[in-house]
Amino acid sequence: MLGFAVRDFYLNGGGQAIIVRLFNPTDKDRQVALNTARTTAQTAADTVKKAAADAAAVQNAAVQGVVDAVKTAAQPFTTPPAATSVNALVQAATTAAGAANATAATVSNAVAGAVASAVTAAANAAAPITKAQLTVNGLNLEAADEGAWGNYLRARVDYDVSEDIVMSFGLVKDDLFNLTVRDTRGGKTEQFRNVTIKTSPRRIDKVLENESNLVRVLLPLPGTRPSAHASPAAGKDIFEDDTASAKVSDSQKATNGQALTKDSFIGQGKEAAKEGLFALEKADLFNLLCIPPYLADGNVDKELIDSAAKYCERRRALLLIDPPTTWMDKDKAKAGIATDVGSPSKNAAIFFPRLRQTNPLRNNQMEDFAACGAIAGLFARTDAQRGVWKAPAGLDTTLVGVPQLSVNLTDAENGELNTLGVNCLRTIPTAGRVVWGARTRVGDDRLASEWKYIPVRRLALFIEESLYRGTQWVVFEPNDESLWAQIRLNMGAFMQNLFRQGAFQGRTPREAYFVKCDRETTIQNDINLGIVNILVGFAPLKPAEFVIIKLQQMAGQVQV
Repeated sequence: MLGFAVRDFYLNGGGQAIIVRLFNPTDKDRQVALNTARTTAQTAADTVKKAAADAAAVQNAAVQGVVDAVKTAAQPFTTPPAATSVNALVQAATTAAGAANATAATVSNAVAGAVASAVTAAANAAAPITKAQLTVNGLNLEAADEGAWGNYLRARVDYDVSEDIVMSFGLVKDDLFNLTVRDTRGGKTEQFRNVTIKTSPRRIDKVLENESNLVRVLLPLPGTRPSAHASPAAGKDIFEDDTASAKVSDSQKATNGQALTKDSFIGQGKEAAKEGLFALEKADLFNLLCIPPYLADGNVDKELIDSAAKYCERRRALLLIDPPTTWMDKDKAKAGIATDVGSPSKNAAIFFPRLRQTNPLRNNQMEDFAACGAIAGLFARTDAQRGVWKAPAGLDTTLVGVPQLSVNLTDAENGELNTLGVNCLRTIPTAGRVVWGARTRVGDDRLASEWKYIPVRRLALFIEESLYRGTQWVVFEPNDESLWAQIRLNMGAFMQNLFRQGAFQGRTPREAYFVKCDRETTIQNDINLGIVNILVGFAPLKPAEFVIIKLQQMAGQVQV
Protein backbone atom coordinates (compact mmCIF):
# COMPACT_ATOMS: atom_id res chain seq x y z
CA MET A 1 0.00 0.00 0.00
CA LEU A 2 2.80 2.44 0.79
CA GLY A 3 4.23 2.48 -2.72
CA PHE A 4 0.86 3.23 -4.27
CA ALA A 5 0.16 5.95 -1.67
CA VAL A 6 3.44 7.66 -2.55
CA ARG A 7 2.60 7.45 -6.26
CA ASP A 8 -0.85 8.98 -5.66
CA PHE A 9 0.68 11.74 -3.52
CA TYR A 10 2.84 12.99 -6.36
CA LEU A 11 0.16 12.44 -9.00
CA ASN A 12 -2.20 14.72 -7.11
CA GLY A 13 0.16 17.63 -6.57
CA GLY A 14 2.45 16.61 -3.70
CA GLY A 15 5.88 18.17 -3.75
CA GLN A 16 7.92 16.82 -0.85
CA ALA A 17 7.53 13.59 1.11
CA ILE A 18 9.40 12.01 4.00
CA ILE A 19 9.15 8.21 3.87
CA VAL A 20 9.99 6.16 6.96
CA ARG A 21 10.69 2.49 6.25
CA LEU A 22 9.96 0.02 9.05
CA PHE A 23 11.43 -3.47 9.38
CA ASN A 24 10.26 -6.14 11.81
CA PRO A 25 13.07 -8.74 12.06
CA THR A 26 12.26 -12.43 12.34
CA ASP A 27 14.27 -12.60 15.55
CA LYS A 28 13.79 -9.60 17.84
CA ASP A 29 17.21 -9.98 19.46
CA ARG A 30 19.18 -11.55 16.65
CA GLN A 31 22.60 -11.14 18.24
CA VAL A 32 21.62 -13.15 21.32
CA ALA A 33 20.08 -15.87 19.17
CA LEU A 34 23.07 -15.80 16.86
CA ASN A 35 25.56 -16.26 19.70
CA THR A 36 23.53 -19.10 21.19
CA ALA A 37 23.23 -20.85 17.82
CA ARG A 38 26.93 -20.38 17.10
CA THR A 39 27.91 -21.91 20.46
CA THR A 40 25.67 -24.92 19.90
CA ALA A 41 26.90 -25.44 16.34
CA GLN A 42 30.54 -25.00 17.41
CA THR A 43 30.24 -27.63 20.16
CA ALA A 44 28.81 -30.18 17.73
CA ALA A 45 31.35 -29.33 15.02
CA ASP A 46 34.26 -29.63 17.46
CA THR A 47 33.05 -33.11 18.46
CA VAL A 48 33.00 -34.26 14.84
CA LYS A 49 36.34 -32.56 14.11
CA LYS A 50 37.97 -34.39 17.05
CA ALA A 51 36.52 -37.73 15.90
CA ALA A 52 38.04 -37.18 12.44
CA ALA A 53 41.43 -36.23 13.89
CA ASP A 54 41.46 -39.24 16.26
CA ALA A 55 40.54 -41.65 13.45
CA ALA A 56 43.23 -40.22 11.17
CA ALA A 57 45.87 -40.53 13.92
CA VAL A 58 45.47 -44.31 14.12
CA GLN A 59 48.39 -46.13 12.45
CA ASN A 60 47.61 -47.11 8.86
CA ALA A 61 44.20 -45.39 9.12
CA ALA A 62 41.95 -45.91 6.12
CA VAL A 63 40.13 -43.11 4.33
CA GLN A 64 36.79 -44.82 4.84
CA GLY A 65 37.56 -45.26 8.51
CA VAL A 66 37.83 -41.48 8.96
CA VAL A 67 34.58 -40.93 7.05
CA ASP A 68 32.80 -43.54 9.18
CA ALA A 69 34.12 -41.91 12.36
CA VAL A 70 32.77 -38.54 11.20
CA LYS A 71 29.35 -40.03 10.47
CA THR A 72 29.22 -41.83 13.81
CA ALA A 73 30.15 -38.68 15.73
CA ALA A 74 27.44 -36.74 13.88
CA GLN A 75 24.61 -39.16 14.77
CA PRO A 76 23.70 -37.73 18.23
CA PHE A 77 23.11 -34.28 16.75
CA THR A 78 19.63 -34.39 15.22
CA THR A 79 18.30 -30.84 15.60
CA PRO A 80 19.49 -27.49 14.19
CA PRO A 81 21.79 -25.69 14.49
CA ALA A 82 24.01 -28.58 15.66
CA ALA A 83 22.70 -30.92 12.96
CA THR A 84 23.20 -28.24 10.30
CA SER A 85 26.87 -27.79 11.14
CA VAL A 86 27.77 -31.49 11.47
CA ASN A 87 25.93 -32.36 8.25
CA ALA A 88 28.17 -29.87 6.46
CA LEU A 89 31.23 -31.62 7.94
CA VAL A 90 29.95 -35.04 6.85
CA GLN A 91 29.60 -33.63 3.35
CA ALA A 92 33.14 -32.19 3.50
CA ALA A 93 34.56 -35.58 4.59
CA THR A 94 32.65 -37.44 1.85
CA THR A 95 33.82 -35.01 -0.84
CA ALA A 96 37.46 -35.20 0.33
CA ALA A 97 37.36 -39.00 0.39
CA GLY A 98 36.28 -39.06 -3.24
CA ALA A 99 39.21 -36.96 -4.40
CA ALA A 100 42.18 -38.49 -6.19
CA ASN A 101 45.05 -39.53 -3.87
CA ALA A 102 42.84 -39.09 -0.81
CA THR A 103 44.35 -40.11 2.54
CA ALA A 104 43.09 -40.25 6.09
CA ALA A 105 45.00 -37.02 6.77
CA THR A 106 43.49 -35.12 3.83
CA VAL A 107 39.98 -36.15 4.86
CA SER A 108 40.64 -35.06 8.45
CA ASN A 109 42.09 -31.76 7.25
CA ALA A 110 39.06 -31.15 5.03
CA VAL A 111 36.78 -31.60 8.02
CA ALA A 112 38.89 -29.23 10.15
CA GLY A 113 39.00 -26.62 7.38
CA ALA A 114 35.22 -26.67 6.95
CA VAL A 115 34.37 -26.10 10.61
CA ALA A 116 34.34 -22.27 10.58
CA SER A 117 32.10 -21.90 7.52
CA ALA A 118 29.83 -24.74 8.71
CA VAL A 119 29.33 -23.06 12.09
CA THR A 120 28.64 -19.67 10.49
CA ALA A 121 26.11 -21.13 8.05
CA ALA A 122 24.38 -23.07 10.85
CA ALA A 123 24.16 -19.99 13.09
CA ASN A 124 22.76 -17.83 10.27
CA ALA A 125 20.19 -20.49 9.46
CA ALA A 126 19.08 -20.55 13.10
CA ALA A 127 18.99 -16.75 13.39
CA PRO A 128 18.33 -15.40 9.86
CA ILE A 129 20.40 -12.38 8.91
CA THR A 130 18.54 -9.13 8.40
CA LYS A 131 21.04 -7.51 6.03
CA ALA A 132 22.26 -9.39 2.97
CA GLN A 133 26.00 -10.04 2.89
CA LEU A 134 28.33 -10.02 -0.09
CA THR A 135 31.90 -11.32 -0.33
CA VAL A 136 33.87 -9.49 -3.03
CA ASN A 137 37.23 -11.20 -3.54
CA GLY A 138 38.09 -11.00 0.16
CA LEU A 139 36.24 -7.74 0.92
CA ASN A 140 33.12 -8.43 3.01
CA LEU A 141 30.14 -6.13 2.46
CA GLU A 142 26.57 -6.03 3.77
CA ALA A 143 23.46 -4.25 2.52
CA ALA A 144 22.97 -0.77 3.96
CA ASP A 145 19.45 -1.63 5.11
CA GLU A 146 17.49 -4.67 6.21
CA GLY A 147 15.41 -6.86 3.94
CA ALA A 148 15.53 -9.20 0.99
CA TRP A 149 16.11 -6.33 -1.44
CA GLY A 150 19.83 -6.71 -0.64
CA ASN A 151 19.86 -10.23 -2.08
CA TYR A 152 20.00 -8.66 -5.54
CA LEU A 153 23.24 -6.77 -4.96
CA ARG A 154 26.31 -7.49 -7.08
CA ALA A 155 29.77 -5.93 -6.91
CA ARG A 156 32.88 -5.71 -9.04
CA VAL A 157 36.51 -4.72 -8.39
CA ASP A 158 38.90 -3.28 -10.98
CA TYR A 159 42.35 -1.63 -10.90
CA ASP A 160 41.83 1.30 -13.31
CA VAL A 161 42.98 3.83 -10.69
CA SER A 162 44.33 7.39 -10.80
CA GLU A 163 48.04 8.24 -10.45
CA ASP A 164 47.12 11.65 -8.97
CA ILE A 165 45.34 10.04 -6.01
CA VAL A 166 48.39 7.85 -5.36
CA MET A 167 50.66 10.88 -5.09
CA SER A 168 48.34 13.09 -3.02
CA PHE A 169 47.63 10.44 -0.36
CA GLY A 170 51.14 9.04 -0.08
CA LEU A 171 50.11 5.61 -1.35
CA VAL A 172 51.40 3.35 -4.08
CA LYS A 173 49.32 2.35 -7.06
CA ASP A 174 49.00 -1.21 -5.81
CA ASP A 175 47.11 0.06 -2.74
CA LEU A 176 44.16 1.37 -4.75
CA PHE A 177 41.17 -0.24 -6.43
CA ASN A 178 37.74 0.72 -7.75
CA LEU A 179 34.51 -0.79 -6.40
CA THR A 180 31.28 -0.80 -8.40
CA VAL A 181 28.02 -1.94 -6.77
CA ARG A 182 24.67 -2.47 -8.46
CA ASP A 183 21.20 -3.24 -7.17
CA THR A 184 20.23 -5.51 -10.06
CA ARG A 185 16.55 -5.37 -9.13
CA GLY A 186 16.22 -1.65 -8.44
CA GLY A 187 18.65 -0.68 -11.18
CA LYS A 188 20.80 1.70 -9.13
CA THR A 189 24.58 1.60 -9.65
CA GLU A 190 27.22 3.18 -7.42
CA GLN A 191 30.92 3.48 -8.25
CA PHE A 192 33.68 4.30 -5.79
CA ARG A 193 36.99 5.05 -7.47
CA ASN A 194 40.47 5.09 -5.98
CA VAL A 195 39.63 3.48 -2.64
CA THR A 196 41.95 1.47 -0.41
CA ILE A 197 42.11 -0.79 2.63
CA LYS A 198 45.04 1.26 3.98
CA THR A 199 44.73 4.14 6.46
CA SER A 200 43.78 7.02 4.19
CA PRO A 201 40.95 9.50 3.48
CA ARG A 202 39.90 6.99 0.79
CA ARG A 203 39.69 3.97 3.10
CA ILE A 204 36.85 1.87 1.75
CA ASP A 205 34.78 1.49 4.94
CA LYS A 206 34.71 5.27 5.52
CA VAL A 207 33.95 6.02 1.89
CA LEU A 208 30.98 3.64 1.81
CA GLU A 209 29.68 4.88 5.15
CA ASN A 210 29.55 8.45 3.85
CA GLU A 211 28.69 7.97 0.18
CA SER A 212 26.84 4.70 -0.42
CA ASN A 213 23.12 4.07 -0.17
CA LEU A 214 23.55 0.39 -0.99
CA VAL A 215 26.35 -1.23 1.04
CA ARG A 216 28.61 -1.02 4.09
CA VAL A 217 31.87 -2.82 4.92
CA LEU A 218 31.83 -5.72 7.35
CA LEU A 219 34.96 -5.25 9.47
CA PRO A 220 37.71 -6.28 9.80
CA LEU A 221 39.17 -5.13 6.51
CA PRO A 222 41.16 -7.73 4.58
CA GLY A 223 44.97 -7.71 4.85
CA THR A 224 45.42 -7.24 1.11
CA ARG A 225 43.39 -5.36 -1.45
CA PRO A 226 40.68 -7.46 -3.13
CA SER A 227 41.68 -8.98 -6.43
CA ALA A 228 40.29 -7.58 -9.65
CA HIS A 229 37.47 -9.31 -11.50
CA ALA A 230 37.92 -10.66 -15.00
CA SER A 231 36.43 -8.92 -18.01
CA PRO A 232 32.91 -10.11 -18.83
CA ALA A 233 32.29 -12.66 -21.55
CA ALA A 234 31.57 -11.30 -24.99
CA GLY A 235 28.08 -9.83 -25.24
CA LYS A 236 27.46 -9.91 -21.49
CA ASP A 237 27.01 -7.11 -19.01
CA ILE A 238 29.58 -7.13 -16.18
CA PHE A 239 26.81 -7.83 -13.67
CA GLU A 240 25.38 -10.73 -15.65
CA ASP A 241 28.68 -12.64 -15.71
CA ASP A 242 29.50 -14.55 -12.50
CA THR A 243 33.23 -14.28 -13.21
CA ALA A 244 33.04 -10.51 -13.76
CA SER A 245 31.28 -9.65 -10.51
CA ALA A 246 30.37 -11.13 -7.12
CA LYS A 247 26.81 -11.84 -5.99
CA VAL A 248 25.06 -12.67 -2.72
CA SER A 249 25.32 -16.41 -2.02
CA ASP A 250 22.44 -18.45 -0.60
CA SER A 251 24.01 -18.51 2.85
CA GLN A 252 24.35 -14.70 2.83
CA LYS A 253 20.79 -13.85 1.85
CA ALA A 254 18.55 -11.84 4.15
CA THR A 255 14.83 -12.20 4.88
CA ASN A 256 12.07 -9.60 4.80
CA GLY A 257 11.26 -10.29 8.43
CA GLN A 258 7.78 -10.58 9.91
CA ALA A 259 4.65 -8.61 9.13
CA LEU A 260 4.42 -5.24 10.85
CA THR A 261 2.37 -4.78 14.01
CA LYS A 262 1.48 -1.70 16.03
CA ASP A 263 4.57 -2.42 18.15
CA SER A 264 6.67 -1.81 15.04
CA PHE A 265 5.43 1.79 15.21
CA ILE A 266 4.85 2.55 18.90
CA GLY A 267 6.40 -0.37 20.81
CA GLN A 268 8.36 -0.01 24.03
CA GLY A 269 11.52 2.05 23.57
CA LYS A 270 10.57 3.29 20.09
CA GLU A 271 10.19 6.91 21.14
CA ALA A 272 13.47 7.04 23.06
CA ALA A 273 15.31 5.38 20.16
CA LYS A 274 13.53 7.58 17.55
CA GLU A 275 12.30 4.52 15.71
CA GLY A 276 8.97 3.51 14.22
CA LEU A 277 6.49 6.39 14.23
CA PHE A 278 8.97 8.45 16.24
CA ALA A 279 11.61 8.28 13.51
CA LEU A 280 9.88 11.49 12.42
CA GLU A 281 11.65 13.16 15.33
CA LYS A 282 14.62 13.27 12.97
CA ALA A 283 12.59 15.43 10.58
CA ASP A 284 12.58 19.14 11.20
CA LEU A 285 9.03 19.64 9.99
CA PHE A 286 6.05 17.78 8.53
CA ASN A 287 2.41 18.84 8.42
CA LEU A 288 0.52 15.81 7.07
CA LEU A 289 0.93 12.24 8.32
CA CYS A 290 -0.19 9.16 6.37
CA ILE A 291 0.00 5.57 7.63
CA PRO A 292 -0.93 3.32 4.69
CA PRO A 293 -2.51 0.00 5.77
CA TYR A 294 0.01 -2.63 6.86
CA LEU A 295 -2.10 -5.43 8.38
CA ALA A 296 -3.00 -8.54 6.38
CA ASP A 297 -6.65 -7.45 6.26
CA GLY A 298 -5.69 -4.09 4.76
CA ASN A 299 -6.24 -2.01 7.89
CA VAL A 300 -4.35 -0.13 10.62
CA ASP A 301 -4.51 -0.83 14.37
CA LYS A 302 -6.88 1.49 16.23
CA GLU A 303 -4.30 1.97 18.98
CA LEU A 304 -1.82 3.24 16.43
CA ILE A 305 -4.35 5.74 15.07
CA ASP A 306 -4.81 7.20 18.57
CA SER A 307 -1.07 7.40 19.18
CA ALA A 308 -0.43 8.94 15.77
CA ALA A 309 -3.12 11.58 16.34
CA LYS A 310 -1.57 12.53 19.69
CA TYR A 311 1.84 12.71 18.07
CA CYS A 312 0.42 15.00 15.36
CA GLU A 313 -0.95 17.31 18.06
CA ARG A 314 2.56 17.54 19.47
CA ARG A 315 4.13 18.22 16.06
CA ARG A 316 1.41 20.59 14.77
CA ALA A 317 0.45 18.21 11.96
CA LEU A 318 -2.72 16.54 10.66
CA LEU A 319 -3.25 12.76 10.48
CA LEU A 320 -5.08 11.47 7.39
CA ILE A 321 -7.00 8.29 8.28
CA ASP A 322 -8.13 5.61 5.84
CA PRO A 323 -11.44 3.85 6.54
CA PRO A 324 -11.47 0.14 7.44
CA THR A 325 -11.97 -2.33 4.59
CA THR A 326 -15.29 -3.37 6.19
CA TRP A 327 -16.84 -0.01 5.39
CA MET A 328 -18.54 -0.99 2.15
CA ASP A 329 -21.66 1.17 2.49
CA LYS A 330 -22.98 4.21 4.28
CA ASP A 331 -24.49 2.31 7.20
CA LYS A 332 -21.22 0.56 8.11
CA ALA A 333 -19.39 3.89 8.03
CA LYS A 334 -22.08 5.54 10.12
CA ALA A 335 -21.97 2.77 12.73
CA GLY A 336 -18.16 2.39 12.70
CA ILE A 337 -17.08 6.01 13.03
CA ALA A 338 -17.43 5.80 16.82
CA THR A 339 -15.55 2.52 17.26
CA ASP A 340 -13.34 1.62 14.28
CA VAL A 341 -10.97 4.57 13.79
CA GLY A 342 -9.76 5.68 17.19
CA SER A 343 -10.89 8.55 19.37
CA PRO A 344 -11.98 11.93 17.97
CA SER A 345 -9.03 14.28 17.55
CA LYS A 346 -8.77 17.85 16.30
CA ASN A 347 -5.56 16.86 14.48
CA ALA A 348 -7.00 14.01 12.46
CA ALA A 349 -9.42 13.59 9.57
CA ILE A 350 -10.96 10.55 7.87
CA PHE A 351 -11.85 10.19 4.19
CA PHE A 352 -14.34 7.58 2.92
CA PRO A 353 -14.47 5.48 0.73
CA ARG A 354 -11.25 4.01 -0.64
CA LEU A 355 -9.94 4.42 -4.17
CA ARG A 356 -10.52 1.75 -6.82
CA GLN A 357 -7.55 1.66 -9.20
CA THR A 358 -5.69 -0.71 -11.45
CA ASN A 359 -2.79 -2.64 -9.95
CA PRO A 360 0.08 -2.80 -12.48
CA LEU A 361 1.72 -5.54 -10.39
CA ARG A 362 -1.32 -7.81 -10.94
CA ASN A 363 -2.02 -7.44 -14.63
CA ASN A 364 -3.91 -4.14 -14.08
CA GLN A 365 -6.72 -5.77 -12.12
CA MET A 366 -9.00 -3.35 -10.27
CA GLU A 367 -8.35 -3.24 -6.52
CA ASP A 368 -9.17 -0.98 -3.58
CA PHE A 369 -6.35 1.27 -2.34
CA ALA A 370 -5.87 3.59 0.61
CA ALA A 371 -6.77 7.19 -0.22
CA CYS A 372 -4.40 8.93 2.23
CA GLY A 373 -1.60 9.48 -0.30
CA ALA A 374 -3.90 11.04 -2.91
CA ILE A 375 -5.58 13.21 -0.25
CA ALA A 376 -2.21 14.43 1.02
CA GLY A 377 -1.22 15.38 -2.53
CA LEU A 378 -4.53 17.20 -2.96
CA PHE A 379 -3.91 19.13 0.27
CA ALA A 380 -0.50 20.18 -1.04
CA ARG A 381 -2.01 21.24 -4.36
CA THR A 382 -4.70 23.32 -2.67
CA ASP A 383 -2.16 24.92 -0.32
CA ALA A 384 -0.02 26.00 -3.28
CA GLN A 385 -2.87 27.26 -5.45
CA ARG A 386 -5.21 28.85 -2.90
CA GLY A 387 -3.65 28.74 0.57
CA VAL A 388 -3.88 26.61 3.70
CA TRP A 389 -7.10 28.45 4.68
CA LYS A 390 -8.95 27.07 1.65
CA ALA A 391 -10.88 23.86 2.29
CA PRO A 392 -9.29 21.02 0.27
CA ALA A 393 -12.67 20.00 -1.13
CA GLY A 394 -15.05 20.91 -3.92
CA LEU A 395 -15.30 20.65 -7.68
CA ASP A 396 -11.70 21.75 -8.22
CA THR A 397 -10.29 18.93 -6.07
CA THR A 398 -10.28 16.27 -8.76
CA LEU A 399 -8.41 13.11 -7.74
CA VAL A 400 -5.91 12.33 -10.48
CA GLY A 401 -5.39 8.68 -11.45
CA VAL A 402 -8.58 7.51 -9.73
CA PRO A 403 -11.06 5.98 -12.21
CA GLN A 404 -13.49 4.68 -9.56
CA LEU A 405 -14.34 4.71 -5.87
CA SER A 406 -15.03 1.58 -3.81
CA VAL A 407 -18.44 2.96 -2.72
CA ASN A 408 -20.69 5.37 -4.60
CA LEU A 409 -22.50 7.77 -2.27
CA THR A 410 -25.62 9.86 -2.87
CA ASP A 411 -26.18 13.44 -1.71
CA ALA A 412 -28.37 12.21 1.16
CA GLU A 413 -25.77 9.65 2.30
CA ASN A 414 -23.05 12.28 2.06
CA GLY A 415 -25.13 14.60 4.24
CA GLU A 416 -25.58 11.95 6.93
CA LEU A 417 -21.88 11.13 7.09
CA ASN A 418 -20.69 14.73 6.86
CA THR A 419 -22.46 15.74 10.06
CA LEU A 420 -20.64 12.88 11.84
CA GLY A 421 -17.21 14.12 10.78
CA VAL A 422 -16.70 11.66 7.89
CA ASN A 423 -15.35 13.34 4.75
CA CYS A 424 -16.74 11.71 1.63
CA LEU A 425 -15.18 11.15 -1.74
CA ARG A 426 -17.73 11.52 -4.51
CA THR A 427 -18.11 11.02 -8.22
CA ILE A 428 -19.49 14.26 -9.69
CA PRO A 429 -20.48 14.47 -13.37
CA THR A 430 -17.95 16.46 -15.42
CA ALA A 431 -15.68 16.85 -12.36
CA GLY A 432 -14.82 13.18 -11.83
CA ARG A 433 -13.75 11.88 -8.43
CA VAL A 434 -13.55 14.71 -5.91
CA VAL A 435 -13.33 15.33 -2.16
CA TRP A 436 -16.67 16.43 -0.74
CA GLY A 437 -15.98 17.14 2.91
CA ALA A 438 -13.52 19.11 5.05
CA ARG A 439 -14.04 18.20 8.70
CA THR A 440 -11.66 16.97 11.37
CA ARG A 441 -12.41 14.00 13.63
CA VAL A 442 -14.10 16.42 16.06
CA GLY A 443 -16.32 17.61 13.20
CA ASP A 444 -19.41 15.85 14.54
CA ASP A 445 -22.05 18.56 14.98
CA ARG A 446 -22.89 17.23 18.44
CA LEU A 447 -19.38 18.05 19.69
CA ALA A 448 -19.67 21.74 18.74
CA SER A 449 -15.90 22.01 18.49
CA GLU A 450 -14.18 25.20 17.37
CA TRP A 451 -11.84 22.95 15.39
CA LYS A 452 -14.62 21.32 13.37
CA TYR A 453 -13.17 22.30 10.00
CA ILE A 454 -9.89 21.17 8.47
CA PRO A 455 -8.93 24.58 6.97
CA VAL A 456 -9.54 26.33 10.29
CA ARG A 457 -7.42 23.83 12.19
CA ARG A 458 -4.63 23.79 9.63
CA LEU A 459 -4.55 27.59 9.44
CA ALA A 460 -4.14 27.73 13.22
CA LEU A 461 -1.35 25.15 13.07
CA PHE A 462 0.33 27.05 10.22
CA ILE A 463 0.22 30.33 12.14
CA GLU A 464 1.41 28.70 15.35
CA GLU A 465 4.36 26.97 13.68
CA SER A 466 5.29 30.06 11.64
CA LEU A 467 5.20 32.38 14.63
CA TYR A 468 7.11 29.91 16.79
CA ARG A 469 9.89 29.71 14.22
CA GLY A 470 9.72 33.42 13.47
CA THR A 471 10.28 34.45 17.08
CA GLN A 472 13.45 32.49 17.82
CA TRP A 473 15.39 35.74 17.61
CA VAL A 474 13.55 36.91 20.76
CA VAL A 475 15.44 34.46 23.01
CA PHE A 476 17.93 36.23 25.32
CA GLU A 477 16.86 39.73 24.18
CA PRO A 478 16.17 42.27 26.95
CA ASN A 479 12.55 41.66 28.00
CA ASP A 480 11.14 45.19 27.98
CA GLU A 481 8.92 47.57 26.03
CA SER A 482 11.40 47.82 23.15
CA LEU A 483 11.33 44.06 22.59
CA TRP A 484 7.52 43.93 22.85
CA ALA A 485 7.19 46.62 20.23
CA GLN A 486 9.47 44.71 17.84
CA ILE A 487 7.45 41.55 18.42
CA ARG A 488 4.18 43.37 17.66
CA LEU A 489 5.70 44.83 14.51
CA ASN A 490 7.08 41.53 13.19
CA MET A 491 4.05 39.43 14.00
CA GLY A 492 1.68 42.13 12.83
CA ALA A 493 3.44 42.20 9.46
CA PHE A 494 3.03 38.42 9.13
CA MET A 495 -0.67 38.50 10.05
CA GLN A 496 -1.28 41.51 7.79
CA ASN A 497 0.19 39.60 4.86
CA LEU A 498 -2.22 36.72 5.52
CA PHE A 499 -5.12 39.17 5.78
CA ARG A 500 -4.26 40.67 2.40
CA GLN A 501 -4.28 37.16 0.89
CA GLY A 502 -7.79 36.58 2.18
CA ALA A 503 -7.02 34.18 5.02
CA PHE A 504 -9.31 35.86 7.59
CA GLN A 505 -12.83 37.17 7.99
CA GLY A 506 -13.32 40.90 8.41
CA ARG A 507 -13.23 44.00 6.26
CA THR A 508 -10.36 45.60 8.17
CA PRO A 509 -7.27 44.27 9.95
CA ARG A 510 -8.86 45.20 13.29
CA GLU A 511 -11.78 42.88 12.55
CA ALA A 512 -9.54 40.10 11.18
CA TYR A 513 -6.73 39.68 13.71
CA PHE A 514 -4.83 41.13 16.64
CA VAL A 515 -1.36 40.82 18.16
CA LYS A 516 -0.92 41.73 21.81
CA CYS A 517 2.42 41.81 23.62
CA ASP A 518 2.79 44.41 26.34
CA ARG A 519 2.74 45.01 30.10
CA GLU A 520 -0.65 43.29 30.34
CA THR A 521 0.44 40.00 28.76
CA THR A 522 3.89 39.97 30.36
CA ILE A 523 3.81 41.01 34.01
CA GLN A 524 6.84 41.58 36.21
CA ASN A 525 6.77 38.01 37.55
CA ASP A 526 6.98 36.71 33.96
CA ILE A 527 9.94 38.99 33.32
CA ASN A 528 11.65 37.67 36.45
CA LEU A 529 11.11 34.11 35.17
CA GLY A 530 12.51 34.95 31.73
CA ILE A 531 9.14 34.68 29.97
CA VAL A 532 7.56 36.88 27.30
CA ASN A 533 3.89 36.20 26.57
CA ILE A 534 2.43 36.93 23.15
CA LEU A 535 -1.29 36.76 22.42
CA VAL A 536 -2.43 36.35 18.81
CA GLY A 537 -6.06 36.09 17.67
CA PHE A 538 -7.61 35.65 14.26
CA ALA A 539 -11.07 35.33 12.73
CA PRO A 540 -10.96 32.25 10.47
CA LEU A 541 -12.88 31.69 7.30
CA LYS A 542 -15.17 28.69 7.52
CA PRO A 543 -16.13 26.65 4.46
CA ALA A 544 -19.61 26.80 2.98
CA GLU A 545 -20.68 23.17 3.27
CA PHE A 546 -24.37 23.42 2.43
CA VAL A 547 -25.98 25.82 0.00
CA ILE A 548 -29.53 26.68 1.07
CA ILE A 549 -31.77 27.97 -1.71
CA LYS A 550 -35.18 29.38 -0.87
CA LEU A 551 -37.71 29.91 -3.65
CA GLN A 552 -40.77 32.08 -3.36
CA GLN A 553 -43.53 32.16 -5.92
CA MET A 554 -45.00 35.56 -6.58
CA ALA A 555 -48.80 35.52 -6.87
CA GLY A 556 -50.30 37.05 -9.95
CA GLN A 557 -51.20 40.73 -9.52
CA VAL A 558 -54.20 42.46 -10.95
CA GLN A 559 -53.25 45.31 -13.25
CA VAL A 560 -55.23 48.51 -12.59
